[in-house]
Amino acid sequence: MEWLTDPFEATFVQRALWGGMLVSAICALAGTWVVLRGMAFLGDAMSHGLLPGVALAALLGGNLLLGALLSAAVMAAGVTALGRTPKLSQDTGIGLLFVGMLSLGVIVVSRSQSFAVELTGILFGDVLAVRAQDVLLLGGALVAALVVSVLGHRAFLALAFDVRKARTLGLRPRLAHGVLLGLLALAIVASFHIVGTLLVLGLLIAPPAAALPWARSVPGVMALAALLGVTATFCGLLLSWHLGTAAGATVSALAVCLFFLSRLASAVHHRDARPSGVRPAATD
Repeated sequence: MEWLTDPFEATFVQRALWGGMLVSAICALAGTWVVLRGMAFLGDAMSHGLLPGVALAALLGGNLLLGALLSAAVMAAGVTALGRTPKLSQDTGIGLLFVGMLSLGVIVVSRSQSFAVELTGILFGDVLAVRAQDVLLLGGALVAALVVSVLGHRAFLALAFDVRKARTLGLRPRLAHGVLLGLLALAIVASFHIVGTLLVLGLLIAPPAAALPWARSVPGVMALAALLGVTATFCGLLLSWHLGTAAGATVSALAVCLFFLSRLASAVHHRDARPSGVRPAATD
């Protein structure tokens, strides 16, 4: 029991746990739609798109969160604008923004004398540096994400499965897509301080993808994804403490491991659930 409880007697680890739990809930709300709509590449691009704003804020001594919000807004606006450009696929537009924003961020950070240290901190985060005010901000971000998820649930659901039907029902799919991008940006901005821009996709994608085979509804996927994210956070902090590994990276790695365990368990479950009289069709 001491092996389990000793790390969490430290105040900074307690704050890290609370921060990670709140981030897991926020990422579950946004990440579920990312997984259902196949938007993982967009999520990755937006997470890296934060780099210029965060780097500029760090260089000027400004608020990192504000810099991240400004970059996220620019990235979301760019994705929306390029998505409406004829003869240009959405993936191409996202890829161009991804590379451009990432390059701009590295250029800005390279102006600093502590280039390597600051770039590492932005890319990988520092969950153990979470402050009390960060926890309060994450709580506010979770409330905002819950409000957006509840109010936009019907439109998001129609958008995920049938865009034409969403338009027929008067759900304004373009507006719903824009709001969904805002929800994704909120999750990424809230999470980058915990696990960094490079690893945020682990908490955003892995828990919802792991929950998908076991839940029967979208809210069920969100709830289970949040639980899996909290589990990855707790176990990641625990292992990081005892093994001396990077906390944020350990949390993200465990989230991905939970995904593979879930898929393996799902495959075994479906194999065992197959009626004994049914055999796979023979192939020539």
